[in-house]
Amino acid sequence: MFSVGEVEVKGLQQFENMLGALGEDAHKAVGRAISRTGDMARTQVVRTLAKQTGLPQKTIRKSIKVKRPVFGSKTGKGQDLTYTLKSAGGDVALKYFQKRETKRGVVANLGAARGRVLFERTFFRGGAFPRRVDLSAFGGHVMDRVSEQRFHLRKVKSGVFIPEEMVDGATAAAFERSVEQNLPRRLDHEISRLLGL
Repeated sequence: MFSVGEVEVKGLQQFENMLGALGEDAHKAVGRAISRTGDMARTQVVRTLAKQTGLPQKTIRKSIKVKRPVFGSKTGKGQDLTYTLKSAGGDVALKYFQKRETKRGVVANLGAARGRVLFERTFFRGGAFPRRVDLSAFGGHVMDRVSEQRFHLRKVKSGVFIPEEMVDGATAAAFERSVEQNLPRRLDHEISRLLGL
């Protein structure tokens, strides 16, 4: 889980007087700045996490939930000036990765850190090599035989957990870098807009 408010951003003290001049509208400026900064950080998280894990950006976007700031009330009741990215889920099925079938098993791209990994004895196609065809019954899933019985199969998982990957390595750094670079600029923009500068 990421939260824009948890990133240490230098130079925000310079906005205190300007926020004071806004009075009751200060929470609007802060909320809008945090919301826009969070959206920009989310874009960086999705791109970086896709490279880090080998998953398509579309899959990453579906797995990350956003909680945006609440700042509409003039009285300040019910305000929540945080922007949070959350992800849940377990071991991602091999189905969602770039994969190809070889005689030894399925090779899948598991991202920058792991590279291409061979899952021996696994398959997602049927028939004799080299004319194997996709099996619609599997729905794209990669299967492994649990025993010699024909239909005694199990879906193969990748060992990639999006929530763990999201808060580690390049993705965590991309989130923090995006917030540090964009929050002061967005705050300056929103304050100037409300002050009519």
